[in-house]
Amino acid sequence: MKKLNFSFDNNEVPKKGSVLISDPFLTDPYFGRSVVVLCEHNEEGTFGFVLNNFVDIDLHKIDPNFPDINAKIGFGGPVSKDSLFFIHSLGKEVKNSLEIQKDLYYGGDFDDVCKILESNPNLNNQIRFFIGYSGWDEKQLDQELQEKNWITVNNIDKTLILNTEIKDLWKSALEKQKGKFKMISNFPNNPNDN
Repeated sequence: MKKLNFSFDNNEVPKKGSVLISDPFLTDPYFGRSVVVLCEHNEEGTFGFVLNNFVDIDLHKIDPNFPDINAKIGFGGPVSKDSLFFIHSLGKEVKNSLEIQKDLYYGGDFDDVCKILESNPNLNNQIRFFIGYSGWDEKQLDQELQEKNWITVNNIDKTLILNTEIKDLWKSALEKQKGKFKMISNFPNNPNDN
């Protein structure tokens, strides 16, 4: 009888623009069943944003100078929870933005973003805002990958990353990996519910 391999690793190497998908049984309050886009990964550490956790905040009410847009605001992670960050596909329209994967950018001139949103407030699939970010110290993410807390994938593009309307992004991202990961995507949150 052949033994099934449900090992939660795929040997992909994390890099800027990669996506992390959490182990189905990770119980961390911030990262359980999470999907994280990496904006930077180097010898000094890693940072990115959780894509599938949201907060109920109206940015226009916090700062009346911010354009009144109808957008879901992500909870990017537990670091700098009092700061606003953004990723986008607006490219050179936003000065000083940094490309993290093809046609996907991090940060840039906030005034440029406000001007763009004032003239076109319906850019929900081109820009995402986050309160806080996820950060790992030097070698910390490598250790978590060895412990099989995450898989690293490099086939999730800006279309999925910028979409805030996907019901279960964790499941969708795993299904995109096929094979055993498609099967793992159907694991219940609590194995006792099976």
